[in-house]
Amino acid sequence: MKRIKKIAIAFFLVFIAIQFYQPKQNVSSSFDIGKNFANNYKVPPTVLNSLQKACYDCHSNNTQYLWYDYIQPARWFVESHIKNGKEELNFNEFASYSNRKQRSKLEAISREIKSGNMPLSSYKQLHEDAILNETQKQEIISWIEQTINKEQ
Repeated sequence: MKRIKKIAIAFFLVFIAIQFYQPKQNVSSSFDIGKNFANNYKVPPTVLNSLQKACYDCHSNNTQYLWYDYIQPARWFVESHIKNGKEELNFNEFASYSNRKQRSKLEAISREIKSGNMPLSSYKQLHEDAILNETQKQEIISWIEQTINKEQ
């Protein structure tokens, strides 16, 4: 029993110690607005709102952190998702992509929404407002298809 108590105290002390390390937040007060997705496409407000709620926390330069996002080791997990998400797609940098890459990213957004792979199920469990209903999904997919067809 004494050994279990020592192990529990050690884990508790490590847990407290790692709370002092907080990675830099994904919050940018200044970015090139000309590169922003919404400033380069005529995105209907309903589509933009759906994308912002379901995608922007991991795919933009501004994450809306929740209280539990500040607790380690969960924060490391969140930051890993944000880093990987922004490497794959960043709505705040969208216009800096080549036309070919923009088209590819739009197609990928549509494909990921259709398949249900995005938003991630782990994200949707903690962010209920990120769950896209069928109407929202169809609005996004239809808008993307119209946008791609205009560019051809």
